[in-house]
Amino acid sequence: MSITDPPHPQRPHHTVTAIVVSHDGSRWLGETLEALLKQTRPVDRVVGVDNGSRDGSAALLTAALGSRAVLTLPRSTGFGEAVAEVLDRLGPGGGQEWIWLLHDDCAPDVHALRLLLEAADEDPKAAVLGPKLRDWLDRRLLLEVGVTVDRTGRRDTGLEAREFDQGQYDGTRDVLSVSTAGMLVRRDVWEEVGGLDPALPLFRDDLDLCWRVRNAGHRVRNVTGAVAWHAEAATRRRRRITASGDHPRRLDRRNALFVVMANLPLRPLLWALVRNAFGSIFRTVLFLVAKQPANALDEFLAFGSVFGHPIRMIKARRVRAKGRRQGYAAVSRLLTQPGAGYRRLADRARSYLAGGGFVESAGRHHAMAASPHAQEDGEELLTDAGVMQRVFGNPGVLLFLALVLVTLVAERAVTGGARLGGGALVPVIGGASDLWDLYRASYHQVGLGTDAWAPPYVAVLAVLSTLLFGKTWLAVSLLLLGCVPLAGISAYAATRSMIPGRWTRVWLASSYALLPVATGAVAAGRLGTAVVFVLLPVYAALATAVLTAERRRARRAAWGLGLLLAVGTAFAPLVYPLTAILGALAALAFPRRGVAVSMLVAFAVPVALLFPWLLQVVADPGQLLLEAGLHQPELVDPALPAGSLLLLSPGGPGMPPLWVTGGLLAACLLALLMRRNRMVIAVGWGVALFGVLVAILVSRTTVTSINGDVEAPAWPGVPLAFAATGMLVVAALTADRIVEFRAAGGARRLAALGVVLVAFSTPLLAAGMWIVKGVDGPLRGTVRDVMPALAANNSSGGERTLLLRSSTGGLLFTVLRGRTPVVGEADIPVPEGPRELVRLAAAGLVSGRGGDDARVLAAHGVRFVVVTAPVDPEISHALDSQPSLARMSLSRSVGVWRLTQPIALPVPPPGDPWHGRWLWAQAVLVLVVLVLAAPGARTESDEPALPQNLPEPRRELAAR
Repeated sequence: MSITDPPHPQRPHHTVTAIVVSHDGSRWLGETLEALLKQTRPVDRVVGVDNGSRDGSAALLTAALGSRAVLTLPRSTGFGEAVAEVLDRLGPGGGQEWIWLLHDDCAPDVHALRLLLEAADEDPKAAVLGPKLRDWLDRRLLLEVGVTVDRTGRRDTGLEAREFDQGQYDGTRDVLSVSTAGMLVRRDVWEEVGGLDPALPLFRDDLDLCWRVRNAGHRVRNVTGAVAWHAEAATRRRRRITASGDHPRRLDRRNALFVVMANLPLRPLLWALVRNAFGSIFRTVLFLVAKQPANALDEFLAFGSVFGHPIRMIKARRVRAKGRRQGYAAVSRLLTQPGAGYRRLADRARSYLAGGGFVESAGRHHAMAASPHAQEDGEELLTDAGVMQRVFGNPGVLLFLALVLVTLVAERAVTGGARLGGGALVPVIGGASDLWDLYRASYHQVGLGTDAWAPPYVAVLAVLSTLLFGKTWLAVSLLLLGCVPLAGISAYAATRSMIPGRWTRVWLASSYALLPVATGAVAAGRLGTAVVFVLLPVYAALATAVLTAERRRARRAAWGLGLLLAVGTAFAPLVYPLTAILGALAALAFPRRGVAVSMLVAFAVPVALLFPWLLQVVADPGQLLLEAGLHQPELVDPALPAGSLLLLSPGGPGMPPLWVTGGLLAACLLALLMRRNRMVIAVGWGVALFGVLVAILVSRTTVTSINGDVEAPAWPGVPLAFAATGMLVVAALTADRIVEFRAAGGARRLAALGVVLVAFSTPLLAAGMWIVKGVDGPLRGTVRDVMPALAANNSSGGERTLLLRSSTGGLLFTVLRGRTPVVGEADIPVPEGPRELVRLAAAGLVSGRGGDDARVLAAHGVRFVVVTAPVDPEISHALDSQPSLARMSLSRSVGVWRLTQPIALPVPPPGDPWHGRWLWAQAVLVLVVLVLAAPGARTESDEPALPQNLPEPRRELAAR
């Protein structure tokens, strides 16, 4: 058939001219031509265009259509130019002529053309119609049922990733655009709007054409009854693009911006200009953070290419001026709605956290080549459910919600109060700005004044408080009161690569979250242990990746482990030596190339990030056994038996009965009888025994508080958390044998049921006991301000207050400066000299010794002496007898005295300039580590390559 032949003499009312454009597409072209020639409504004329193919595509076209129906053009010819060249040479047909555009990798169903023309007959205003596109390889996957964009040019198909066609989108509907792969367009409308823009050789040319068609008053419709299978060879880079020298992503992004800017009316254009300017900068930064410099460069250059050529844009807008403003009302309803941007952002974040980089979720063609993890036939019917079913059908989500419910009921007495505090937790006051001021200050006016470094956990709390709208109490409540559900979801997610069964992970996570370490940390207000308890499963997952993953992923895991280890060490320094010892042993036991370097990175990062503060810890090694908060004798059990430690009970407030964790220990002991996974069981038990031994040593070690006013044994919660992690992994990894015993039937089935009941007794009993007893410890939801209002109101000039309180070890003192200390101030060491002078002066006043005690206090800026409840009558009488003190208030709950002699307010020394410089360096280090730890993006080399020499799957062309 020649391109100059007249139309078919017995043509219907419609005349259809099919144009097939090929470029190195022989892999798909044969099937495309076969599908075209088998249409139940045959085309009237067909022309093939070959754009300089080098793979035999021209020969295929000639064999199927004849030499007179094939046009050969240069390799650099774009799709729109090829179609325009054909139409320039081909005279108009009779009747209402339609142009059917086909790519060489797009095979239409045998009924596609007939159904498209039927839809055209039903709607005379329809000028462009397109079929439903499915994937070439997996014929069930949807690619397009119409396309739209937002005002930033982001392509949106409205489909979920790997969404299967189950008829959910069936029906003919108005859309903003359809693909040129299978597009049917009236020739008179084509000529009216000027056809495809030759300035857009690839990508978004279909969007531009359809937008202009709509502005001209015509309709664009998607006909889902008509189906075509599309390989998307150019988009998926299955062939080289020669119509443009730009990278495909850069070309697509540039054309997207160009089309939107050229077709929007003036007022929407101004907002889109601002939005795209800031959006492109933001996306460029995100790509750099995600370690995708090529994508960042593409984004930047695409933006510059459009906005750097205003004359070209003005000319394009002038050409498209007709009908632009009048047609925008209809077009705006078809653009992506603003709320969809938040969904896209969530998709990008989810992909980024999963290691896929910042993907263009709405703009990508969703169907991908089948992967090794592709679903079995029919499985999509089970998994492609609604959002609610997918969320609440996830065992991890159900576990988290159950733990939240248990936590809310158990913590009923401490939630909703005015001021959280008690035990190791100082009353939580102030906001994020107070924490930032404390961390940035080179000299702290708290207490007697000190130039020591603030503990780094203050910065962590400051960041979290800032994210929570400046609410420090909310940050502390989330970490401390929410540590049980957070630890549960952390353990469930972190063991995904280690424990195969989801319900086995549910048992592991629930048992871990409800351990006595967690409930004891909440009851005693141990913020440090709570944070470490949440992070410990993540440490295990990252350490496993360091030891077993391929080199790049292992190195990223090492940076991530180092960063999170720095966070845990800031709250509880004992975490670092415990993890370092286990890491060194693991590197020696499982030597692999690069593991030593990764381990070195993981354990060097905390040292670099915490360096100035770590020097203070090294100078006083006893601080390794302390954690964030107050160190008090009543929070520990001085005679903790070894049996309690074996049952993972660290002693102190909030402990359930020992038999609660008996089921967990029994399950771990039964694992020793299994013959499989001997090495893993040995490693897990090694970690467990190591943790128990360290816990025994810690519980027998007496530690002095940071400021030397309290001596008490250390609390062994952190090492017992390590021990519990080892035990739980051991038990969980042998769960497959329980499944086999259950399937075997008989006595083995009964034994399996018994083991399951014993194992699940630990989380169930722990949850029940916690709900019944509640938070059984000194933590309270509403605690009194330790600074009396009478003293606070008269300390506006920076005067200090000597606070005396009774303890089991005697009378303790604290120096406050006008207010209750914020979180972290109690962990800043005060110089020993001034502290000792004030201690002797306080002892002299209480004993009634007289002399120069009041003068010493006045020299250190102390204006008030306060005795907290219970007020000892002997102490109040001794203070009343001092001529240098005047009583201001006395009751059973508090007594306040004022020094009568003048006081000298110490002048703070000038700030250390190197302090601020180091903080900036520390911030830069944190950002660098964050970038290095980020999952980044999967490159093409990470994906399994498709064999190039295998034939494409054939599609059955028989009638449906």
